[in-house]
Amino acid sequence: MPKTEDIEIRLLLEAIFRKYHYDFRGYAMASVKRRLLQARDHFQCQTVSGLQDLVLHDPTMMAAILPYLTVQVSELFRDPLYFKAVREKVVPHLRTYPSLKVWIAGCSTGEELYSFAILFREEGLFDRTMFYATDINHEALKKAEAGVYSLDRIKLFTENHRLSGGKGSLSDYYTAAYGAASFDKGLRKNVVFSDHSLATDAVFAETHMVSCRNVLIYFDRELQDRAITLFQGSLARKGFLGLGSKETLRFSASADAFSDFAHDERIYQKRDVT
Repeated sequence: MPKTEDIEIRLLLEAIFRKYHYDFRGYAMASVKRRLLQARDHFQCQTVSGLQDLVLHDPTMMAAILPYLTVQVSELFRDPLYFKAVREKVVPHLRTYPSLKVWIAGCSTGEELYSFAILFREEGLFDRTMFYATDINHEALKKAEAGVYSLDRIKLFTENHRLSGGKGSLSDYYTAAYGAASFDKGLRKNVVFSDHSLATDAVFAETHMVSCRNVLIYFDRELQDRAITLFQGSLARKGFLGLGSKETLRFSASADAFSDFAHDERIYQKRDVT
């Protein structure tokens, strides 16, 4: 028999979907439960049902609870060997196209987007590339579009950039002032920031690479399959898909549509099926 708390959580997720059209019903239950219980305690509710009452009747509550349901942990050039593999193995293929489209799915506050923008500028691909940076969290997208990060994070960002095979200094791309680093506006000139849900929305463009890292680990199997099917539908022939270090296509319903390209770095290539 399901625990009352688990029933309450399912009802809350259904209420959020019906009222606000955010669909977290296919997210991994253990992760969602942990975060919603944190939200319950933060908002001083006795039960998850009490939290649901607030969400349904206080228009400001959805924005307040959204950060608990969307994970916003990232850094520039996170897992540097992934970006090194993109630089050394994927970029030579991308050079053969006169124009490029890259989708950063689940871009959160923009660290991965700026990593790609800097990498593509260093490799001479930036001016011919359109980047699509998408997320379901409006506040995170605003932060991504601003491109301002705490200065105390820059040391880690700089080391990651170096380990990724970065050319020159990361400091070439930001201005430091008042305890913050503001990244060059020019890095955003070819970027479309957009609200997009992997749970409910459709493919919106043909792309040459999709990078969706550390997002699928929060989905259940059915939603993982939906997202990967979206990526498959978005990618051009022989396009590339990059996932997080703990994610894999191995058990996906769409696994046969891809081949391993850089196995250790979780980069896959869409098969050339005619």
